Amino acid sequence: MESSINIFAENLRNMREKRGLSQKQLGARMLVSHSTIARWESGSRLPDAAMILRLSRFLGVDANTLFQFVAQSEENPNVIMVDDSGIVLSDGLAVMEEVMPNAAITGFIWPQEAIEFARANRVELAVLDIEMGRSSGLDLCRTLHEINPTTNVVFLTAYADYSLDAWKTEASGFILKPMTQEGIREQLKKLRYPFLVGEY
Repeated sequence: MESSINIFAENLRNMREKRGLSQKQLGARMLVSHSTIARWESGSRLPDAAMILRLSRFLGVDANTLFQFVAQSEENPNVIMVDDSGIVLSDGLAVMEEVMPNAAITGFIWPQEAIEFARANRVELAVLDIEMGRSSGLDLCRTLHEINPTTNVVFLTAYADYSLDAWKTEASGFILKPMTQEGIREQLKKLRYPFLVGEY
């Protein structure tokens, strides 16, 4: 895989030059400084989701294309799993580590800890139990999307009846327990915002 954020940087520079725009001109249209554009193109920074949506508008490209370039620039994408059962969590983390060898995978029993992690780290994928005592994975999904609208969410539950509620959110998929490698691989093919996780 090409090194770090050079993937996004090179593609951004090529798209800008193809449209005959200087860094200063693109920055003026986006209401950011030309030095911000320069940092994105040098690979020293990555734009956030709001800036990517703005870039897609001014460069005339699909936002998902830019999101994929950003995702490919993440050498170790963050993946989290939240489940109030320690046994289910332990088993699930082992399955995901086999399927996503390049990802940094972290498990949480308490939803609030997952929220704090997501506020401090860009989360590419969140696998969430739906029923967690007094907490709901559906509510957690909404909170994670408030933090980062491009976080992929896959629900994991023992109850198929929850599937209708799950699809009312912005989730990418739904898996019935127990989690299997095949189940995760199928969901990775359906993500709204794909990212690289190794050979799956």
